[in-house]
Formats: sequence, structure tokens, C-alpha cells
Amino acid sequence: MDFSGFAVQLLNGLAGASSLFLVAAGLSLIFGVTRIVNFAHGSFFMVGIYIAYTLVEKLGGSIGFWPALLLAAIAVGIFGALVEIVLLRRIYQAPELFQLLATFALVLVIKDAVLWIWGPDELLGPRAPGFSGSIEILGRRFPSYDLLLIVVGPVVLGLLWLLLTQTRWGTLVRAATQDREMVGALGVNEAWLFTSVFALGALLAGLGGALQLPREPANLEMDMVTIGAAFVVVVVGGMGSVTGAFVAALLIAELKAICIWLGLVEVFGISISFSKLTLVVEFLVMAVVLVVRPCGLLGRPQAPTRNSAAVEAPLRPASGLYKAAGAALVALLVILPLFLGDASYMTVLAIDLMIAALFAASLHFIMGPAGMHSFGHAAYFGLGAYGAALLARSAGMPMEAALALAPLAGAAGAVLYGWFCVRLSGVYLAMLTLAFAQITWAICYQWDSVTGGSNGLTGVWPSEWLKDKTAYYYLALAIVVAGVLLLRRVLFSPFGYALRAGRDSTLRADAIGMNVKQLQWAGFILAGYTAAIAGALFAFSKGSISPESLHVAKSVDGIVMVMLGGIQTLIGPIVGAVTFNWLHDTVARTTDYWRAMLGGIILILVLLFPQGIAGFIRQVFEQFRQPKEAHR
Repeated sequence: MDFSGFAVQLLNGLAGASSLFLVAAGLSLIFGVTRIVNFAHGSFFMVGIYIAYTLVEKLGGSIGFWPALLLAAIAVGIFGALVEIVLLRRIYQAPELFQLLATFALVLVIKDAVLWIWGPDELLGPRAPGFSGSIEILGRRFPSYDLLLIVVGPVVLGLLWLLLTQTRWGTLVRAATQDREMVGALGVNEAWLFTSVFALGALLAGLGGALQLPREPANLEMDMVTIGAAFVVVVVGGMGSVTGAFVAALLIAELKAICIWLGLVEVFGISISFSKLTLVVEFLVMAVVLVVRPCGLLGRPQAPTRNSAAVEAPLRPASGLYKAAGAALVALLVILPLFLGDASYMTVLAIDLMIAALFAASLHFIMGPAGMHSFGHAAYFGLGAYGAALLARSAGMPMEAALALAPLAGAAGAVLYGWFCVRLSGVYLAMLTLAFAQITWAICYQWDSVTGGSNGLTGVWPSEWLKDKTAYYYLALAIVVAGVLLLRRVLFSPFGYALRAGRDSTLRADAIGMNVKQLQWAGFILAGYTAAIAGALFAFSKGSISPESLHVAKSVDGIVMVMLGGIQTLIGPIVGAVTFNWLHDTVARTTDYWRAMLGGIILILVLLFPQGIAGFIRQVFEQFRQPKEAHR
């Protein structure tokens, strides 16, 4: 650890910060004006580097390397404008999470489109003309191209500052960031303002991708890696603040660089690998910033919306017909193994669907009735799964005892994380849940001696009397039905009504003596406990567990299930879980481009049924019933 190495690592951090800032600046602009949490922004970055590769290869000899990169960025900007006009403009009035679902579906479609056009192999671009070598800094070689990137970030920040402060368009953008409803009331054409902002944001992401061509090969995983880091930067800097995004990108990139420089350090005889912290340092920073400053470093509290969205109908106790349908469904599930016979695959799929339904129901409990959006619910699912595996393997407990005690691990995680999370709201709450989930994932991924690290834990099998999949099916059915009924019962208890009161009007709930934060904390714990039950069932069903069960992708799957089924209905998460997982299994076995097909199906469902599948069915049923009641 010498000074020259430290200086070079700081320069590496500056180069990384510039690249990250380009993506985060576009994402911050888009959210600030349109209020859309654009999950597809990482896809624009990925498309940018692929288009740059093609243009440099085909046109580099005629127009030059640098114009080819600029053309790639412009092409991504045009693509972003088309996406906004064709898709997003139709769902601006939908809830934020439906918009997130649509952009997630777009990620799936774009990924397979890139796979179809460019193939699965990594594509390495040429060196940048004039910047292909390196220079010596304090006795160490440093890539000259990285020096160029260090300059690009501040230059783009300056150009954006001029655009936003010295032009009429920039004034409108800043006004829309503070109060977009008032901008519309003043006669500004919001549609084209949104399109232009989205195009600029996509162009910046595409430019960030194109500039990475000489540094790293283009690959199909760049979208998810990039969007996770960009979200963190935007939230740490403050949603809608371009300057805040630049500061946050510098802070996070430099902290990562310092962790790499420190490497393995002995502290009081204990070896600490700081280099491993690079997997989670940005989420640690985000967690600390959001706890201390809930709106980010340079962010401001979001202005209250005044749009005319439909008022959500109150939850109603189940009617006799609904109860009869529920009883018939349970009876059908009881006799289902008789029809499956020796079809073990279908039995395993049925178990997976039931576990997914319980996981989705637990997430719906805090997202719908409690009004707390969570992007990290997989943490409690994973804690339950790892708890069951460790109790069975390390503690030598019988499967029955491990299954009963493992959910307490998820509840403990919810106790700790929920205490911080309930103090925030909206996107900031969602991102703090994501930070805690990724911290938990990083611990499980790297704690080899306890969790098995990236390999996970194997040999987690149920007791002898449950070795037959049919027997385990009935155990899972009993536990899942009991868990769903428990959540439903709680929602119609005084605690459930108080929870919904705190969601609908925090000020009124406080005025009549309710401690809203404690109510939400208790709801958070119950949801975490129920998700952990699903995780424990999953561990014994599969016989093994890996860190993927805590990853952000698992949390996103849960959000998709809830929104696909309908967040305003209690049956919605179950319908969404079964639909999503059945589609995923069926489509994945049908085509190599299953992501595009699945994403297309989700987009169709979002556009046709913005209230979710179960919500649409309920709406049709109520419209059919109302004329009959009117004639009585």
C-alpha cells in the first residue's frame, strides 16, 4: 500500500465516476420530470455499447471512431424517444409500480433483441485512436483513455448545467421537476417535454455505453449491473438532482477504489478483505445516506401530486360466493396429485407455484394495505431459506424443528431493517429496502465458512416421511394456505384497519392517536416472517440454497407477481404468482428467446389490464352484478 498505488486507484475511481455519472444523470432527469422509475435505463447503456461496436466496425474507416460513438448515442436517444411515445406515454397515469413493471418487461424484450442481433458472445471493440497507450504517473502506468473519461464527466455536467439554467427548455424541465402538474396547468405541452427529457436521458446512457467500448467488451449482463449502480447513485445524490448524481458517483467510485487499494488488512489480528466490500460498498453508502438524509445528499422532498387518479376502493370481507370459490380451489389442489400421478415434474412445479404465491402474498401485505414499496423483499425469503439450511446442517435439527424455527431469521431481519425503512416513504423507502437486501446478499455470497459462499449449501433434504414429492406437496399446501389465511385475517383485524388508515392518511391517523411508524414496523415484521416461511419451504423442496435466493432479481420477480395480479385485490398476488411462474416455465421451455416473449406478454397485460389480472376480473364481475342489483 504505497502512495503511488493510492493515487492511481483514485484516478481509476475518477474514470469510473465519469462513466457512472453519464448513466445516472439521464436516469435522474427522467425521474425528476416524468416520475417514472425507469428500470430499462441500463438497457439503453447496453444498447449504446453494442451499436457503437457495429458503427465503429462498419463506418469507422469512413467517418472515424469518435463520430461513430456520437452517432451511437444519438441512435439510443431516438430509440428512447420511440419507447416513450409508443409505450410509456400510455401509462403515465398508472401507479408508479405499474410503470416499473412495464419498464422491467422492456428490459426482457431489449435483452433478447440484443441477443438476436449481436449473439451471445462478448464483443471487444478497438482501442480509441490517440488514446491507445498509457502514461506514467508516480512510477505506474495509467491508461491514457481513462484520463479522457475523467475529463468527460465534468464537461457533460457543465453542458447540462448550461442547458438546464440558460435555456427556456431547461427552465421548463426544472419547473416540472419541482411541480409537473403546475407546469401542465400553465399550458406547457407536457407530452413533448416528457419525450424530449426521456430522449436526452437515453442519449446520455447510450453515450456512457459507447464510451465504454475501448475499456470493456460488450456483454448481455451490462444492463442489470449498470441499472443497479445508477439507481444507487441517483438516490444517494437526490432524485432529480444532476449535480447530486455527480457528487454521489464521485463518492461511490472513490470509495470502491480505496477498498481495492487497501486489499487485505490485518486489524488487531483479524484479516479484513476490503476488496470484497466492492460488491456492496455502494449499498452501504446508500443505507447510511438515506438514514441520515432521507432525500439524498442534494435532493429535495418531492412535491405532492395533484393528479386525478381514481380513489382506491376499500377492501371488503369475502362474500359467500368468494368463500365458496376459495374452498373449491383448495379442494381442487387437494385432489390435484391424484391427476398428476407419476408426473413428478408437475408436482415439483405445483410446489414452486405455491411457494411463490406465499412469497407474493407477503410482499403484497406491505405494498398494498400497508403502502410500503419494497425492492428488497427477497432478503427475508433468503434468510428463511438459509436459516432452515443452517439449522438442519450445522445444528443437526430435524427438518420439522428447522422449518418451524427458520422463519424467525426472516423476522429478525425485518425487525432490524424495518426499524430504519419505515421512517422513509416512496422511492426512498424502496431503495433503502434494496440496500439492506443487497448487503444481506453480499454477506451470504462471501461468508464461505458459514453460508458456503457463492456455492451455497447443499444436502438440505426433508425428513424421511416427506421424501416423496406428493407428501411434500401436501405439507407445502397446508402451510401456504395457512399463511395466506393468516395474512387475510390480520388485514380484517383492528391492526389491519389501522395499518390501512396509516397508509391512506398519515396525518389523520396520527391525530387520533395511532403510532403509524410502529404499526408499519409491525406489518413489516409480519411480512418478513411470512416470506421467510416461503424461503424455508423452498430450501427443503430443492435440497439446496444459494445466494441467488436473496438477489435483487428475486425481489423484482416478487414485485412483478404482485403487480401482474393486481395490488388492489387480496387474491391478486396469488393470481400473479401463478401466472408469472407458469408463463416463465412454459415460455422458457418453448424458445431460446423466452425473455422477449415473457416481456411481451407482461407488456400486453399491463396495457390491457392496468389494474392487474385479478383486478380486471373483479371489475368485470362488479359491472355484471350492478345491473342485476339495480333491477331488484
